[in-house]
Formats: sequence, structure tokens, C-alpha cells
Amino acid sequence: MSITLILIILTSGISIYAWSHPNLLDRWIFHPFSVNKKNQWYRFVTSGFLHADWTHLFFNMLSLYFFGGVVERVFMSNFGYEMGIALYLLIYLGGMIVADVPTYMKHKKDVDYRALGASGAVSAVIFSGILFNPLNSICLFAFICMPGFIFGLLYLIYSYYEAQRMGGAINHSAHFYGAIFGFVLSFLLVDGAGLNFIEQIRGWRIF
Repeated sequence: MSITLILIILTSGISIYAWSHPNLLDRWIFHPFSVNKKNQWYRFVTSGFLHADWTHLFFNMLSLYFFGGVVERVFMSNFGYEMGIALYLLIYLGGMIVADVPTYMKHKKDVDYRALGASGAVSAVIFSGILFNPLNSICLFAFICMPGFIFGLLYLIYSYYEAQRMGGAINHSAHFYGAIFGFVLSFLLVDGAGLNFIEQIRGWRIF
């Protein structure tokens, strides 16, 4: 069984269980104030295995399913089975943690702020996949399709803008920093990934 599928099953199981066990949800959710005052650093990771509802869970896990397998195979083919899995988990869990650092710095004195979800980790995997295959089509709403590198650019612009605007309940900052983390770390880890990315984009034609 692939590590991507294991992550999907684990995250889905924990999220569903937590919906009917509010005490667990409260202990594991990302609460910067508790991290700061009580040194509950584990929340950087545990919150990534929680989701607000079925829609939140479905879209994160669907995105992980489509991109995770590709990224997983790239790391295994370059580093072998065990090291490949370790580096893939570094992308996923590292993205989960790094994505929440700016949020922590901003809200560590805010007793009411809470966040949850694997969006930072999933964004890291998506952008790792875009680095490896920038011309693969990504479709929005099943019919608006574009090459991955164009989607990635639009995604970063949108996430940055929404993070600055601080609108809605979505932590767009986590999306932005998770994406940057996944792309940069994959670039540093896989020899030739950056050159391959540039060469593929150079060869792209809109028609």
C-alpha cells in the first residue's frame, strides 16, 4: 500500500472520529495561544489530521490522491524505497508544520483563533508535483483546465492576496507557505528537477 493511501486513510479516519469526539478535536486543533503558553507544539502536526467537515476533507484528500502518488514515485525512483518514503513524508509533514508557522507568529496571543486541516501539507505535495510535471493539466470544476505551472502561479497569487485581505475562514497563508515549501524543498532534493521544469515550460505552446 502506498504511503499516500495510508495518509488518506489515517487522515480520514481521525477526522471522522474527531467529529463525534469534541475533546479530541479541542486537544489536537491548531491553537497558537496554547502552543505559546503551554508549549503544545504537537498541535502543528495533529491539526493536519483534522478537518472541519466532509467537503473540507474530501477536497484535500482528493488532491492528495491525484498528486501524492506521482510525487511518491519520483522520490522512490531517485532515492530508493525507504529514503524515498522518508523524503516524501518530509515534504508532507514539513509542509504541514512550515505552513502554520506564519499563522502561529500572527495569532500566538489570540486566545480565540483556531485552525485545522491538511491544506498546507497538501499544497506542498501539489507544488512538488508541479515542479516535476509542470505541463500536466489541472482542472477546476472539471472543465477549466490549464498546465500545472499556470495553475500554480494563479494559486500563489490568489492565496497571497486572500491572506493579506484576511477574508473568510480559510487559512490562505497556510496554502501559500505550504506550496512554496513543497516546491523549494523538492527543487533542492531532486537533481535536475529545476532544469527539467524550465525545459518543459520552454517547450510549451498554447496552440
